[in-house]
Amino acid sequence: MRVAVVENMPNTHIGALGNALHEAGAVLEWFSPWKDQALPAGRDGYDALVVLGGEQSAVDDEDHPYLPALAALMREFGDAGKSVLGICLGSQVLARAYGAENILDATREFGWTSVDVTEDGRADPLFGELHDRFPIFEWHSDTFTLPPGAIRLASTAAVPNQCFRIGRAVYGTQFHFEANLEVVTKWNAEFRDMVESIEPGWHERFPQTAARHAADADQAGLAIARAFIGTIRPSVASEGAADSRLSA
Repeated sequence: MRVAVVENMPNTHIGALGNALHEAGAVLEWFSPWKDQALPAGRDGYDALVVLGGEQSAVDDEDHPYLPALAALMREFGDAGKSVLGICLGSQVLARAYGAENILDATREFGWTSVDVTEDGRADPLFGELHDRFPIFEWHSDTFTLPPGAIRLASTAAVPNQCFRIGRAVYGTQFHFEANLEVVTKWNAEFRDMVESIEPGWHERFPQTAARHAADADQAGLAIARAFIGTIRPSVASEGAADSRLSA
């Protein structure tokens, strides 16, 4: 299978999702529009589209003029019946693509957080291997309304729209299920001052916090990653695939 991956800033990392894609033998083609505005020309030649997180808002078109095209691309893939995954900022752009309202700087969530699976979520293959509540990593302050026709699959008390599905396999996850302990540890180093300003004392508490939550969150994240990959319907040859790196 061939998967187009869009990163919206450096050092996002693909973590558990990359591990699961590697298991599945997927070939990845990476796009970094934050530095060159480049996006896939369209859905042809790809079986799925993954859009990762970023520090910008989903409607920051002035500073990131590729965002409207990215939203349109996500909808093009989804309307064609292909698997689409938006994580954090990616979920916010996906919500925009399907007519939701982006709500900026509304509720900050940071760190490992308990997420509740909804009744609809319990029937969805994305959460088939999980309990009704699971810990997962969060890092965001923006959110969105539920897009018309979307099904809410997971929630927290602070942010109701933690995960939604549109159609067969168009998924948005506000939480960072890809952020396993390895990724979170990298973020601690790469964004040390930013993290400390968001969550004072985080680095001092981190060893104990990670010991309590990381193993269960890593297990949940990998299960979600494998379940999403299970929705992908390979339909194209992999000849000529470009960059197949699985992490940065």
